Amino acid sequence: MARYRRSSIAGGTYFFTVVTYRRRFLFDHAKSRQILREIVQEVRAKHPFTIDAWVMLPDHMHCLWTLPEDCADFSLRWNLIKAGFSRRAKSFFHVDVWMNASKRKHRESTIWQRRFWEHRIRNEREFRIYVDYTHYNPVKHGWVDKVVDWPFSTFHRYAKAGMYPQGWGDHAMDIDLPGVRT
Repeated sequence: MARYRRSSIAGGTYFFTVVTYRRRFLFDHAKSRQILREIVQEVRAKHPFTIDAWVMLPDHMHCLWTLPEDCADFSLRWNLIKAGFSRRAKSFFHVDVWMNASKRKHRESTIWQRRFWEHRIRNEREFRIYVDYTHYNPVKHGWVDKVVDWPFSTFHRYAKAGMYPQGWGDHAMDIDLPGVRT
């Protein structure tokens, strides 16, 4: 069995990519977005973290989190988020014919890919690049022509705070990150 080595630093900031099983469009449904929002709030209440950036696309999401100074366990948080969402959304999205022995053995659903991808942010420059990548992702995937037109993104929070100039992302940008799964 593969053992994944994750870089975990208490108080660290991390970029994540989380993908739905078989890249199924789950987050184009208002109910699924509502369930995810509720689960994230519940998990944050018990296991705090700061949401630095987040974008939700129909089949995946990218986000940056900063953990508390005394904690490095982002895996616990993702496990709770994914499991909580799976329990609440099972009646909407579970596909029994997709279940196999491995999924049953690992007590998985047919909602999420098994793992997630993470990258520890090492400095302010990296932070900015990953935030930009997160916010530009709906344009990159062709969901909208302008970043401002995608509603499921913390871009709007950043723009309101004046952290992006008017029209940011209106033109083609090259913000590919090495090794990032989209």
